Amino acid sequence: MEGRVLRAHVKQEEEVSSVSNQSLGRDASDIGSSRFRRSSIGQSQAEPDKALSLLPLAPILRRRRGQVKVEYDGKEEPKHWEPPDWSKQLGHVRQMRSARDAPVDLMGAEKCYDTHAPDEVRRYQVLVSLMLSSQTRDQVTSAALQRLRAHGCTVDNIVNTDDDTLGQLIYPVGFWKTKVKYLKQTSVMLQREFRGDIPNTVEGLVRLPGVGPKMAHLAMDIAWHQVSGIGVDTHVHRISNRLGWTRGGTKNPDETRKALEDWLPRDLWSEINWLLVGFGQQVCLPVNPLCSVCLNQHSCGLVTTALLDPTDCQGPNLSLWVEYT
Repeated sequence: MEGRVLRAHVKQEEEVSSVSNQSLGRDASDIGSSRFRRSSIGQSQAEPDKALSLLPLAPILRRRRGQVKVEYDGKEEPKHWEPPDWSKQLGHVRQMRSARDAPVDLMGAEKCYDTHAPDEVRRYQVLVSLMLSSQTRDQVTSAALQRLRAHGCTVDNIVNTDDDTLGQLIYPVGFWKTKVKYLKQTSVMLQREFRGDIPNTVEGLVRLPGVGPKMAHLAMDIAWHQVSGIGVDTHVHRISNRLGWTRGGTKNPDETRKALEDWLPRDLWSEINWLLVGFGQQVCLPVNPLCSVCLNQHSCGLVTTALLDPTDCQGPNLSLWVEYT
């Protein structure tokens, strides 16, 4: 009798062990479900599962998520790029521009409009000066706008001025015949769609004939006192590439604008245009730049290139090459 009880007890432990092994192999999501509660040793679902109640509760297995590491062409995610010496270079340019006596400071778009005119007339004159300034020296643009103001530089008056008279007023600005057409078309558009004022968005400004992104951003800054982007002309484009402020170099002013806006702090966007334009007019000239007097001569890509080939150093830059060698 004792042998039968012992064998029954051993058999029950083997069955319990089997159930335990099966339960440990089940998915954690099956715990507590009706399928799991069904007895594996012949008991009905309504009766308490005494055998299972004796088992330790299997731990819920949770997959731990590892950190995701994004790679770009086998390399780690690139950090924010900015030129290594840009802050120091900017400080040098500010120092060289401290006198603020370049043509842009005295005759730029900020100096051409009538300060006593109504706001919409003042904004219109800012836009006209920007349209005339393309491919034109500030001295010529300023003189042309003074003649237009004497004639009456308002939207209605320009619309009613014949093309020949308008051409005589703005000559000799660059591409003056094309600019006569653009001024008339723009003025008509402003009269019809904007009640004689200029658009207050970049999108609206670039719709006007003869107005591109550079003019639009400068008009937003000067006329509306809103910084929407960096105005990049040939001076800003040239100097930014010489100083290494464009990653890998850019081919045109619009590419330079996008490159600068990617890293230059926004609170400098308004300043950088007139700062570099005046610097380009006085020191960092397109031809024969005055590298020997530039405070950035030790970190400028133009000087580095010139030192490799002395034939690139002309005029005052020749003494710079002699000094370095």
